[in-house]
Amino acid sequence: MLVAGGAVFAHTTLRGKFAVWDAELDRLGLKGDERVLDLGCGRGLVLLKAAARLSSGKATGIDLWSTKDQSGNSQDATWANARAEGVADRVDLVTGDMRDLPFDDGAFDLVVSSLAIHNIPQEEGRAEAVREAFRVLRPGGLLRIADFRNARQYAEVLTECGAADVEVYDLGWRFWYGGPHARTSMVACRRP
Repeated sequence: MLVAGGAVFAHTTLRGKFAVWDAELDRLGLKGDERVLDLGCGRGLVLLKAAARLSSGKATGIDLWSTKDQSGNSQDATWANARAEGVADRVDLVTGDMRDLPFDDGAFDLVVSSLAIHNIPQEEGRAEAVREAFRVLRPGGLLRIADFRNARQYAEVLTECGAADVEVYDLGWRFWYGGPHARTSMVACRRP
């Protein structure tokens, strides 16, 4: 059982989460001119995948750059990854807290977050991050939050904010961290 859990964890880390985010971003049908924000972007998995789908748009990543949450997490590492993927010209990186975003209301067409919001230890802090994500969405903008805890809480906060089409769905075995007991859910909505 331990070996199987380790194999599933390794698959998710090395391949599964990449495939899941490719499918999620493809499903959104980006036109290429969008402004995208990645909350807690880390080394850039989702940020760079979004940037690769942009021609004239811009993908902005915000992070505290804490190595406590992610080993090797730094702006330098993310810039190196952006250059390696050939998307550095479509990426901006910002140091900041997702509970107090330094962006105007309605500044982004798409806001994403992958396994980041759960790192905020207090429930109210997580709720504030979700409210901030919704605040910076333009009318008609889309929000996608992948996390393995608190998905129902995020959905409730978004409903209270007036989000439309709020849904929570399981991302399947490719995004398990050790087995079915460690599933990742997607919280999705649209700003009316």
